[in-house]
Amino acid sequence: MNKTELIDAMAADAQITKAAAKKALESFLGNVEGALKKGNRVSLVGFGSWSVSRRAAREGRNPQTGKTIKIAAKNVVKFKAGADLSSAVN
Repeated sequence: MNKTELIDAMAADAQITKAAAKKALESFLGNVEGALKKGNRVSLVGFGSWSVSRRAAREGRNPQTGKTIKIAAKNVVKFKAGADLSSAVN
């Protein structure tokens, strides 16, 4: 499912316009992004939680040449599925 299909499904389920569904989805995504940028964790009970972790700098290899390269440290977003979501999928 892509973003357009999700907006269509949200609009149909909530019986609202596609424009309102798009606005709601973009608000949700923006707020999650803003919280993660601040270093906060976002939890939706039963669905899952997003958090930010620091990935340390490390050495890797260029697969074509085999040459060692340095990979810079960076922040990564992690998602852990909640119990309800996990059981719905399995």
